[in-house]
Amino acid sequence: MSVSTETPSIVRLTTQEALLRKRRGWFFGLTGDQFVKYVFQGNAAISIVVLALITFTIFKDAVGFLPANHENLVIYRLAGLEYVDIFREQVTAHSTISRYLATVRAQRLATLMKKDGLSAAAANAQLVAFDDYANRFADTIGDEETLLGTMTDLATSVKERQKVAQDLTEAKQNLLRAMKGATPERAAQLQQQAGAIQIEVLDFKTEIQPLLALRTDVTAANVRLLAAVQELAAAPPKFSDAVLTAKMEKFQGFVTGYATEVATAAQKMAAWDQTKPVGWLEAFNAFAFGRKWITASFWQDWYGVIPLLSGSLMIAFLALLIAIPLGVAAAIYVNQLAVPLEQKIIKPYIEFISAIPSVVLGFFGIAMLGETLRRVSQLPALDWVPGFPIAERLNATTAACLLALMAVPTIFSLAEDAINNVPRSFKEASLALGATRLQTIIHITVPASLSGIMDAILLGFGRVIGETMVVLLCAGNRIEIPDLSSGLGVVFQPVHTMTGIIAQEMGEVVRNSIHYRALFMVGVVLFLISLLVNWLAQKIVRRYRISIG
Repeated sequence: MSVSTETPSIVRLTTQEALLRKRRGWFFGLTGDQFVKYVFQGNAAISIVVLALITFTIFKDAVGFLPANHENLVIYRLAGLEYVDIFREQVTAHSTISRYLATVRAQRLATLMKKDGLSAAAANAQLVAFDDYANRFADTIGDEETLLGTMTDLATSVKERQKVAQDLTEAKQNLLRAMKGATPERAAQLQQQAGAIQIEVLDFKTEIQPLLALRTDVTAANVRLLAAVQELAAAPPKFSDAVLTAKMEKFQGFVTGYATEVATAAQKMAAWDQTKPVGWLEAFNAFAFGRKWITASFWQDWYGVIPLLSGSLMIAFLALLIAIPLGVAAAIYVNQLAVPLEQKIIKPYIEFISAIPSVVLGFFGIAMLGETLRRVSQLPALDWVPGFPIAERLNATTAACLLALMAVPTIFSLAEDAINNVPRSFKEASLALGATRLQTIIHITVPASLSGIMDAILLGFGRVIGETMVVLLCAGNRIEIPDLSSGLGVVFQPVHTMTGIIAQEMGEVVRNSIHYRALFMVGVVLFLISLLVNWLAQKIVRRYRISIG
């Protein structure tokens, strides 16, 4: 009897459970929990696939750079451009010394006009003898410049003929590839067109003989050059100013060193071997350690990442130098010291900065910040600051200030969250033991949240190292390695960055060209820097946790 009374309830329960399961399994027979689980798994899988595709695309197009750069360097050597550049370095060094004399003249002119109160005409009149001296020094390189022009023409003609042969070879190969799948009539036409293409085969050893024949003239010109510059260096202009006198003594040292450079160049030209093979490591080193980024040149294209890498790192470190103290200090103050009213005002305003488009900040840097910094640097009271007055309003510091402004919200928000996650009992225990609020913050709260603060700093670094628009507009875009000889003033020099060069040149390059692939190689460097920074951060945080444990 008991069984019969319980049976309807069991049946009802089973029916209700079936209806519930039916309602839950409304989508492809899945329960609601299973559906949510698969949605999140699908999102994670899509993220992994997208990341894999991005990585594959970057490395696929970058890998082709090394063979193309290897061929680029092979032609550079075979056509004699490398030989000419040895001599070109000697001529360039002489021009550098001439520019040094120009700086001495400019300093002397400023002294006569500012300290002695002379007019521009009177000051220039007193510099007539120095101008004659500087002109005679500049004229000593005349024979070498004539020879360099002749050598450049010879080497360039060989390279251009080889380039024409390569283009014709590629065109012929395209015609032969087009024959596959074509109709017999069309294939015959393509075959005829391909056969009509005559490709010149250059004998590079024979082609550069006129270039090598000029070595005798170069040697004779160098003898005359050294005699002339040493004669001028022996009787330099005299100045009453001790600073200018020291500069002219330095000039004499430059002339002595230049004689060594001429001898070294002569030895390199004599030992130059056209047939020396170009190794693959040399092609890689030309990119990884190259100091020049020159594209679309009539002479030789160079793809060295060092000027771009140094510019990116300089701006990033300057930005973090500004952003870390501001972001972390603001996070500590808002979380630990500020009253509720201050928290309601400060936190939203800081986070609002991240909503400002980077291009707007770039325009602000061009129109306001850069010009303001340049004008402030011209104040006489600030002459003692290294690098002042600033010559260029768009430079590394201008870009770094704006990037710091963009990184502060990221560092502030994440650091504040990390501090907020520190257990309240830590703070209460410290205060109970008699520590002051400041001691508690320094010795308890900050160390306990240091891993989170490190994550905030690293994300801030990723924010500034990957920023494009601000650095493209405000960094000056000068592709040169910063001149460290200027001391702290180096931070006021224009630079270019890896992100900036990609944004500036990617839209103009020919797809699959060496320039195109070089930009992808720059992207690979950025990718590897991000991986390295994250790995180092994990090591630092793990070691810190072990040390405090």
